[in-house]
Amino acid sequence: MKKLIYTLLIITAFTNNSFSASTGSDSSTGTSDYTKAYNLIKAAKKYEKKGKTEKAQKRYTKAQKLLLKSNEKKPLQANTLNYLGFTTRKLGDYKKGEDFYLQGLQIEPDHKGINEYLGELYVVTNRIDLAKERLEILKSCNCEEYKQLKEIINGTRKSKY
Repeated sequence: MKKLIYTLLIITAFTNNSFSASTGSDSSTGTSDYTKAYNLIKAAKKYEKKGKTEKAQKRYTKAQKLLLKSNEKKPLQANTLNYLGFTTRKLGDYKKGEDFYLQGLQIEPDHKGINEYLGELYVVTNRIDLAKERLEILKSCNCEEYKQLKEIINGTRKSKY
């Protein structure tokens, strides 16, 4: 029994170290650049809702830098490209944001977040037909992303982008 527990402890320790290395974790905190960026994005969204756009922009900028580092360490991750598109768009560069979204869709064509955010970008840039294409992709998911994009396309919900 002791041997089994010892073996499990070794396997667990090895697995945790492998995970940290593969996600680009900061060894002092164990938090990946992606996770830090995600948390900054959540905070930025809250600041935006409160009308504190300068604080939100600072967090989007920090998040974008972390996501770029994460993408260098572990390229071609749809979630990373999704949030790279999101932060880049939030910082006003719609073209580059669109490029990140399209890269993410090449990896995962049905990614709910990318399809929603890209659809929102298309609405803001007056390309409603392309936004409706994104909505059509989300139609069968019965998800919040579909509902939100539909409301933005129909004008019943405003996009802050």
